[in-house]
Amino acid sequence: MLQINYIRENTADVKKRLAKKHVKDVDQIIDSIISLDEQKRAAQLQLEKNLAEGNQLAKQIGELMKTGKKEEAESIKARTVELKESSKSVEEKVKNLEDELFSVLVTLPNLPNEIVPEGKTPEENLNVFQQGEIPKLYEGALPHWELASKYNLIDFELGNKITGAGFPVYKGKGARLQRGMINFFLDEAMKAGYTEIMPPLLVNADSGFGTGQLPDKEGQMYHVGVDDLYLIPTAEVPITNLYRDVIVKEEDLPIKNTGYTPCFRREAGSYGAHVRGLNRLHQFDKVEIVQIAHPEKSYELLDEMVNHVKGLLEKLELPYRILRLCGGDMSFASALTYDFETYSAAQERWLEVSSTSNFENFQSNRLKCRFKGKDGKNHLVHTLNGSALALPRIVATLLENHQTPEGIKIPKALVPYVGFDMIN
Repeated sequence: MLQINYIRENTADVKKRLAKKHVKDVDQIIDSIISLDEQKRAAQLQLEKNLAEGNQLAKQIGELMKTGKKEEAESIKARTVELKESSKSVEEKVKNLEDELFSVLVTLPNLPNEIVPEGKTPEENLNVFQQGEIPKLYEGALPHWELASKYNLIDFELGNKITGAGFPVYKGKGARLQRGMINFFLDEAMKAGYTEIMPPLLVNADSGFGTGQLPDKEGQMYHVGVDDLYLIPTAEVPITNLYRDVIVKEEDLPIKNTGYTPCFRREAGSYGAHVRGLNRLHQFDKVEIVQIAHPEKSYELLDEMVNHVKGLLEKLELPYRILRLCGGDMSFASALTYDFETYSAAQERWLEVSSTSNFENFQSNRLKCRFKGKDGKNHLVHTLNGSALALPRIVATLLENHQTPEGIKIPKALVPYVGFDMIN
């Protein structure tokens, strides 16, 4: 959530940067926030004046009573009654203005970093890095959903029977591949200094609000109505919320955590050929990396996280590219995001497999996650997270790109984790 004092002191800049995210009616929204803030501050000032006058009158009454001037004391008491009634009304006004201001502030997305490209659509994202040759498949090569059926790795129809579309069943070497990749990603994260966390798969509304999923993406999350809990869309939510309402030690920064979880997303409105097979699921596995960082170090750490994801894709022997997302394609909470895409040789298109983002203090302001600085004051931390990695499209491109007439080759880095070097 944006800080009201920053909006107040940098109004023109806030409007300009939110316009890059294509916030509708941004000028009117920011002007209304400034107006509400001014009204609230004026009401608070009136409340403070009432309190100061009340304290002063209380002293006068005490002195008059000591000297036996009861009639004068009683006349002043009438004014104190007026002040109490006035203060009660002003307090209510302050509370109403605070609620109204809060309800507007929570609808605003994070401010994009200055290097975020202009643009509205994914086609306007900036390709900043690309590595690996696009594989040329043999004649008769298959897309991953047909490979999954041919080698009895994934049963999409059985998942549809048990639950519904988007909930596949992994079998045999397909299940071992999933488990092996999860362990590989976790081990690589721990080698990079991340501490493994095994968090809950359901979170409360406060946790969803803390990382920006609520109220922005409420319709995209599975909601357990009886208990008012949400199935997590990513491990980012519970892991980052470990630090909600926490003051961390400056010397402990950065705090680096990783975790594997299933992820659940309703993906309402998704349909068409681009969602076939593993391309878009309602339940999928992902290893997440999360950092709680000092504001002065967060962009250096974002580069570190990007390099970590690079290393994973290179060990999986997959061609990939990195996109810096434009303002219109960024998430609600992000200040800067790099998307990783691998090339699907059988589908002949790029598939997103990771997003790595810096949220600056947008999440920490909601979370009230701070550190005590050398100046003795509390400061908001910066939060970062990245997929390292999400499995479905990695599995899709791995199966497609490594297929041969004899079977599917397993990258050398994965062989110790899965126990086989070929699927045939």
